Amino acid sequence: MTKPPLENAGISAIRPAAVPKLHYRTGRAVTALIIREMATTYGRSPGGYFWAVAQPVALIVVLSLAFSMLLRSPPLGTDFILFYATGLMPLRMFQTLSINVGGALQFSKPLLGYPRVTFVDAILGRAILTALTQFTVSLIIFTAVNLWTHSSAINTYEIIIESYALAIVLGIGIGTFNCFLFTLMPVWRLIWGIATGPIILISAVLYLYEDTPLFAQEYLWFNPLVHIIGLSRMGFYSTYSPSYISIPFVLACGLIPAFFGVLLLRKYGRSILYL
Repeated sequence: MTKPPLENAGISAIRPAAVPKLHYRTGRAVTALIIREMATTYGRSPGGYFWAVAQPVALIVVLSLAFSMLLRSPPLGTDFILFYATGLMPLRMFQTLSINVGGALQFSKPLLGYPRVTFVDAILGRAILTALTQFTVSLIIFTAVNLWTHSSAINTYEIIIESYALAIVLGIGIGTFNCFLFTLMPVWRLIWGIATGPIILISAVLYLYEDTPLFAQEYLWFNPLVHIIGLSRMGFYSTYSPSYISIPFVLACGLIPAFFGVLLLRKYGRSILYL
């Protein structure tokens, strides 16, 4: 005899449980990657976050002492430390972002094998932590400078924030494109470090753009960092109002590499990661 179906026997068939939807999956993945980055980068090294503050402070002090022996006063204001800090800190924001974001895939390689972790999560995790760290370091340094000089050096907060936002856009954009190149050609990381080593000399950190010869200005204008640093100093000095700054140009320099970097990583990211 054939057994009656379960429905006829009064027993309902057990349906498989529905898979719960994963809300905010990207946010959770990025948060986990940030915590991992903090524990790995700053938690294991002696001093941790101390060196993130000590390195730029040491460089600013050395530059201030050296140029104070050569010049009677800085190109802007009367304080050498403030002048070089307003140029160096936005530059460091860009440099650290372009390098750290560039190494995001290689750093998170063990986790990218999981389907819930994407290259976008890896890039966002590193970018957010690096930007917050550098912004905090800048806040500490400028607060210390104001306390040291007993004066309020800030002219316009909105302009300063705008300059840092542009540095973040540029750093993430070039860092995203570097992320593809660093993964495809590891030697590119060394080339990039050598190529950007003297960038402090051509980014109007040690001088003002307006003080350079006209033929030099024609070339320096195409360096987006010159615009960012000029905007930063405009936010600190009420007497400084540069006319050469082009925000659309800086945005284009950051967004175009970001677009092509995401495009290349989306198509070849996982394949080049395991070459």
